[in-house]
Amino acid sequence: MDERPRTPSMLPPLPRGRQLFSSRPTTSAPPEVLDERAAVDAVLAGERDAFRVLVDRESAAVVRACQRVLGDLHEAEDAAQEAFVTAFRSLAGWRGEGPFGAWITRIALRIAIRRAKARRDVTWIDPTDPSRGIDLPGGPDPAIASLRAERAAGIRSAVARLDEPYREVVALRFFGELSLDEIAVQTGRPLGTVKTHLRRGLMRLRGAVDGATS
Repeated sequence: MDERPRTPSMLPPLPRGRQLFSSRPTTSAPPEVLDERAAVDAVLAGERDAFRVLVDRESAAVVRACQRVLGDLHEAEDAAQEAFVTAFRSLAGWRGEGPFGAWITRIALRIAIRRAKARRDVTWIDPTDPSRGIDLPGGPDPAIASLRAERAAGIRSAVARLDEPYREVVALRFFGELSLDEIAVQTGRPLGTVKTHLRRGLMRLRGAVDGATS
């Protein structure tokens, strides 16, 4: 009998669409599996069902981040599904240097932005619209306060059209709700560089929005 450790080659059977995602994390998993590192190690060792714990814990936040970009729940769920499949296949690449949720969110936002750029028409949602039940991260950050004041739908389209590295930092901060420290860990950039990219990205973003409305 082959006792060698296995690497994940396919996602455990999971329902697609809304049934895959839950707004509440599972409460039935044993305590030792709830640890992210333990869950990932279990999957890499061949316990593929352990990935379900990670899906249950992170799916709501991942779908929410994708919906901020895409504006459509069903399309956001499809993008999140693709992100989890991608994460499963490259799980060995998660080094545990930051939260698993931040890592999967980065993957999901790249997919969502790619899908948005492929569209001719993008229905960008206003995340401050109470009817959407979606809010940008709160706090004293003046950049966030400034973005809250920018309610024009065109700002969402402008984010997708930003050049790298600005697009990723802006998207992770405002769509993915990652802290600056988390962005630094996920992108491998110094914190000071992340702050500079965010500041310059916001300047370019406002310039694009002002140019589109003038």
